[in-house]
Amino acid sequence: MTKTTSTLSRRSFLKRTAAGAGALAAPALISSKALASSGELNFVGWAGYPALAEKVIPAFTAATGITVNFKELPDQDTMFAEGKVALEAGGIDLMEPTIDRVGAWDSNGLLGAFDEAKLAMDNYLPGLADGAAGERSRPGGALKYVPSNWGTEALVVNTAGAKLSSPPSLGDLFNAENQATVRPHSALAAMGRWLDATGQLPRPWMDGYTDMAAMVELWDIALAKAVEMKGNVVQWWSGENEANAGFTANGATIGLCWDSTGYNLRNDGYAYVAPAEGAFAWHQGFVLMKNAANVDQAHEFAKYISTAEGAAGWATAFSSNPVGKGASDLMSPDVAAYYNGTFNDEALSKLWWWPDQSADFLAKRAEYADKYKAA
Repeated sequence: MTKTTSTLSRRSFLKRTAAGAGALAAPALISSKALASSGELNFVGWAGYPALAEKVIPAFTAATGITVNFKELPDQDTMFAEGKVALEAGGIDLMEPTIDRVGAWDSNGLLGAFDEAKLAMDNYLPGLADGAAGERSRPGGALKYVPSNWGTEALVVNTAGAKLSSPPSLGDLFNAENQATVRPHSALAAMGRWLDATGQLPRPWMDGYTDMAAMVELWDIALAKAVEMKGNVVQWWSGENEANAGFTANGATIGLCWDSTGYNLRNDGYAYVAPAEGAFAWHQGFVLMKNAANVDQAHEFAKYISTAEGAAGWATAFSSNPVGKGASDLMSPDVAAYYNGTFNDEALSKLWWWPDQSADFLAKRAEYADKYKAA
């Protein structure tokens, strides 16, 4: 396998794909109200990223005096369940799902609205908090979501052992000569996209995200084919730690995993590869819980992560892309080199952003994932 390199940086990609980047914003000032109260923030986020608790959150506390009580959970289905409990019991101020879940969280009554006057919306890189993303962030018109980082889900491959097509494809995940680690619902989506790309579906795969009848028709086909080709799966994953273990403990030669998995394994004989069909792309951010007790502190935290320093730290912790202007200048060159080795111009042009997924869709998708695992 030959890994294609490119001089295109994540910063230049963001500038090229959103018009009018403008000058870099100065770091947002911390409000006097939040400083006066200091206080605390109850934040529920992702497990498997130690730098969040070890570096970024302490830096925020040093800047604001606000103590963050950080609870780590492995995936956002677990976060959603925790958020539903907190709707009655309280105890959570801020959580961090992906943008495609915002509508479902809001329709279940979990979310409060941010006060844009308490944020610094000009800090964000163009295209991440405005435009189409801005519309998705405002179900019902009120701001319910602000970005924290973004990245991809693509192929992590053992460069010596994986059997790859030319060019590499999502179909390689289901090759019996490979040992695979996959997240069940992502694997089914990958199967659907591969079947679509090879002309094996009766209608476009994307139809299933807007019409439930189409969803059932298409996911039935993807599930049947995935079950038929399931024999090479050596581990399911739902969070970063499990994904890493699929390779390091259970001998996977290929996986459909996040950027961070590939980055963590990059020096151990693994590469992060964009499939011919396009890498899955995700957009992650903060939501304010409807019954949040520490509202000003939550705004200060979200605002801090939009600054160059905060955005660089958050993205570095996730081995992902930052959301704040000027943040790329503060990030490790190792991360930039890693991304440039995977995403040339063609790969970037093929990014497949997870579409909005309704509560009904997510419930049905979970049924398919359970059937896949149990088959």
